[in-house]
Amino acid sequence: MSSSDSQIALGLYLVATPIGNLEDITLRALRVLRSVDRIACEDTRQTQKLLNHFEIVTPTVSMHEHNERERAVELVGALTSGQRIAVVSDAGMPGISDPGSWLVQAAIDAGIAVYPVPGANAAVSALVASGLPTTEFQFVGFLPEKAGARRTRLEEIAGSLGSETRTLIFYEAPHRILETLSDLESVWGSELRVVVARELTKMHEEFLRGTVAEVKGALATRDRIRGEITLLVEGTSGQVSESARPESVLARLQHLEASEGLSEKDGLKRIARESRLSKSDLYRELQRERAKGPSSPRGR
Repeated sequence: MSSSDSQIALGLYLVATPIGNLEDITLRALRVLRSVDRIACEDTRQTQKLLNHFEIVTPTVSMHEHNERERAVELVGALTSGQRIAVVSDAGMPGISDPGSWLVQAAIDAGIAVYPVPGANAAVSALVASGLPTTEFQFVGFLPEKAGARRTRLEEIAGSLGSETRTLIFYEAPHRILETLSDLESVWGSELRVVVARELTKMHEEFLRGTVAEVKGALATRDRIRGEITLLVEGTSGQVSESARPESVLARLQHLEASEGLSEKDGLKRIARESRLSKSDLYRELQRERAKGPSSPRGR
């Protein structure tokens, strides 16, 4: 054991770490990190900064998205032999849009006790301060990076919602937030209520609340958008109306062909110029609409 006076039970510990402010570490988390035999880290360099700050000398081992399955075999073997192991991500709760869930399942299958050590979490922290309904919410995590796949996923989510309001929680990269807000506006309309929570618990923590059009407009004026972002959306299927959706790429192309005799190539150029979207993104959207088969003029 890394601490001779430790009395923690044998097993696997999922330890939440601060998402920004180091004061958000819990006393229990510190005790566990000092007491286990090893700490499995998403990035050992990032975790070492935390350990150094609190003068914790427990050995670390890397466990990230690219090696978790292989590392799980090693760690489960160590757990079976009587070691105590903690798992941490770079920030927040391991297993939530971060490595950890595969190891947890492997440990459970091997009959090993798994202990959550609660603490900071960006999704819940943003939710309670958002001003959006908290009675029923859905954590989605990161949306697909590609525009067509992202739009498809949002349409699937919108179609799955019942008539009751549900707050949707996403994580998003700062360089994609404007595109994602545009997709939200396309699916739900410009009056959709959203909250962008940026740099939670850090010095420059910020909440932008308003309609999707208002929040997108505010962010669009900035030279650069930085920091970790949690995006919250007040969504119901009832908000999705045909009038709120822009004309599909396919329908727009068909109109240009019929009214002006433009080819597909020239039509895409026109739409790209008018919408300020790239031709490649529009072409992917066109292929996605065609793959969905026959549809109404608005692609639904």
